[in-house]
Formats: sequence, C-alpha cells, structure tokens
Amino acid sequence: MKRRDSGDGVRSRRGPRPRRTDEGKEREATVPEEQELSPTRESTLSEKSFGVLSVVATPIGNLRDITVRALDVLKAADLIACEDTRTSRILLRRWGIVGELMSIHRFSESRKTQAILDRLARGSNVALISDAGAPAISDPGHRLVKAVREAGFHVVAVPGPSSVTAALSVSGMDCSAFVYLGFAPRKHSQRVAFLRAILLENRPCVFFDTPTRIAATMEAAAGILGTRSVVLARELTKMHEEVITGTAEEICAELSSRDAVKGEIVVVVEGGKQTDPEIDTESAVRSLLEEGLTGKPLADEARLRFGLSKREAYEKFLELKREDEEEE
Repeated sequence: MKRRDSGDGVRSRRGPRPRRTDEGKEREATVPEEQELSPTRESTLSEKSFGVLSVVATPIGNLRDITVRALDVLKAADLIACEDTRTSRILLRRWGIVGELMSIHRFSESRKTQAILDRLARGSNVALISDAGAPAISDPGHRLVKAVREAGFHVVAVPGPSSVTAALSVSGMDCSAFVYLGFAPRKHSQRVAFLRAILLENRPCVFFDTPTRIAATMEAAAGILGTRSVVLARELTKMHEEVITGTAEEICAELSSRDAVKGEIVVVVEGGKQTDPEIDTESAVRSLLEEGLTGKPLADEARLRFGLSKREAYEKFLELKREDEEEE
C-alpha cells in the first residue's frame, strides 16, 4: 500500500489533519450526552480496561414505567445480575432485550460476588436489577455494591421507579423529611416496639408489609398510634391499585371485612405534631401500672410509648408506690 504524502515531507497512512478552530486548537470529538452526564470515575484503575456496575431501578408494577436510560443500559450490558431470572425475563422480553442473566439473591449474593468482580476485571459491563424498584433497598445488592466499590470498580446509579416515593407522593402528607423503616417485623413483640418507635417520630414513617401480616400490624397499630393518619397503598401502578386512608383502627376494620388481602403493600404513618401538649408523667405511669407493669419494664415502656426519660418514669413509679404503701 502506498503512503500518502502529507505535504510537509512526512508520509502518513492517515487522512488530512483535523481542521483547526479560530483559536488554532484542534477540534475535539463530540462527546455523547450520556458520557457528559456520567460522574467522574472514582476508581484508580484504568478506565479503558475494566467494566462498570450499573445499579438499575426497574418498574414496581407497570412495565411502561421503565426509563429510556435503563433500557439503554440493560441492552448494552454484558451481564444482567437479577434477583429472580424468571421475573426479570418478563420485563426484558417486553422490551426485546436479550442478554446473559445471573441470579443473585440474599442466599447467593456473597457466593456470586466474586464471579461478578471477575467479569468486571475482564472488561464486562454488569447491570444489577431487582424484581421491582431499586436494588439494594430492602432487596439484595448492597453487599455486591460494597464489594465492587472496595475493589476499585466504578458503580453507576440508574434511578427510576420507587414504591416508597410513590406512596409518599399520594399520601397527602408533608414529606419534606421522612423515615424509611423497611419491612415491619414478623414477631408480635418486635412489631409492638416498632410501632411505638413510630409513635415518637415527628416525621412521616413509611414501611413495607406483606398481605399475610398487614392485618396483625394494623390491629397492633390501632392500640398504639391512636388518631394518627395512616395511608395504606396496595399494588401501586398496577391494575388493582388501591390507596386506603384513615386511622389504623379504621384501616384494620376495612381489612377485616375482606376475604383476603393481596399484593405489595406500603404503609405511610403521619408524623406527630411538635406542638402536642407535654405528656403528664404521672398519668402515663399510672396507665402503665394499670397494665401490670412495674419497675424497670415500666420505665422502658414509658420511654418507648410516651417519650419519657426512663429515670423520670422510674422515679415517678417509686413515688406512687410509696404513696400507695402509706395509704395502706
């Protein structure tokens, strides 16, 4: 092959030199919009040699809620790590995405993390998805993300649908600040403590529950949350979407009237009012005495239920106990 003379005595296989701007500098290649928006890599590894882990949010019900960027990332991924391959295939087939899948759930996350690290080291781009919503939030993924970051690879967030923010947005509450609590506990004693902690919050609290446990949760909440406003969002973005509002007692009555409760459930509880009158310590302690509590258990319960200091409650307990003994 003949070399072309560049005109300055140097032969080159390349075409003409790049045109220069008015400032005399060579024009740079146009950077794609996605690349311009991408964060600077924090890794010390060579960017051209290693893959990227993209944490991709997927629809919580309606498959059309997926973002354009998420589709692009999933189509380009060399490997898609998903919570359940059967569930994820429904979404991928809907959008004509064909790719290699690897299941990664709470029982296999630790074991399969190294395999994903190996793929990243070989230059493969990996997308992490869950069955619904954002991975690693009450779903598998946080151990993998931590390991990938610690290994020096780049982790990118691809945000999208969230049942937490969806429920908050339709709650009608001031959600300038809120508390996310994950799933309500299974055991009754833990559930009661969980709800009593919510009672002390001035911010709206949002948590998940299951169809089989929601009735028991609302029954316990009815005796603890009192007149606090509660929103129960069920099957958000799906055909049978439902939002029930009222007190915990009212929602408990509604659920009890049904043969069964189905679907994914998100509960939002109104925060307490900072202007509420101060709790009368003596009345609080007497109410706990009537329930059969004494001593340290009473003080612990006074802190959880009424926000009193344990010392204050215990001292009031001793004071009332002495008064009762003197009367006898």
